[in-house]
Amino acid sequence: MSFAFSLRATIGAALIAAASLLALQPSPVLAQAASVPAAAAPAPAAAPAAAVTEKQEIANPYGLEALWAQGDVVAKSTLVIMLIMSMASWYVIFTKLWEQRKLMQSGAAAGKSFWTAGSVKAGIGGLAEGSAFRYIAESGVKASEHHEGTLVEQIDLHTWISMSVQRAVDSVNSRLQDGLAVLATVGSTAPFVGLFGTVWGIYHALTAIGISGQASIDKVAGPVGEALIMTAIGLAVAVPAVMGYNWLIRRNKAAMEMVRTFGSDVHSVLLSGKK
Repeated sequence: MSFAFSLRATIGAALIAAASLLALQPSPVLAQAASVPAAAAPAPAAAPAAAVTEKQEIANPYGLEALWAQGDVVAKSTLVIMLIMSMASWYVIFTKLWEQRKLMQSGAAAGKSFWTAGSVKAGIGGLAEGSAFRYIAESGVKASEHHEGTLVEQIDLHTWISMSVQRAVDSVNSRLQDGLAVLATVGSTAPFVGLFGTVWGIYHALTAIGISGQASIDKVAGPVGEALIMTAIGLAVAVPAVMGYNWLIRRNKAAMEMVRTFGSDVHSVLLSGKK
């Protein structure tokens, strides 16, 4: 009887254990219901790509535009003066180049037409109106034809013609030199005008430091930038003026060699009596 009791106790314990295991395991229906939300849940969104920030164009607070907008009367006046000097120098450079080009073309034409003519007067007719070479030839002819008068007759014909031709040559040379003084003035004074603007900008920087009580970069960046811009503009105005002056002087020498040679030849022809 004890054996049967033990068997029933063992079977009861096994049934209790089995029931406990079944209670711990989820049913298939519950497991399927639990898996549906998991499957239906949307996948987490991918990490958004780094947003491309639009590059905003920020005006330079230390540039030329800011210098003009924030500068005082002295700074603006300095800029205007340097602008006028630059315009004047470039005007002289282009004008003198045009005059020199016309003079050299007239010299080439005179070498082809004047000396192949039958007389000096015929050669003058073949030269362009208003050209330097025609002016020299006409001055020589006029001197040879108007060698009269009490005072003039005291000068021999050779000297009189030579003086007239030389005066015409000097007049052409003087005309070629017109405007070169502007280039020389701009080239020598523009750096000092820019230096004045530099000193004025440094003065503003020191004033900003004194007012704020601290030498921070944001206090002195504007005035120092103004000073550097003034220096750069002064050099930009002076360098073309100096280079243009030297270039025009060299071209003037070549042009005047043609003029002097022509004047000397005309003088010799007039003294030979061929008019």
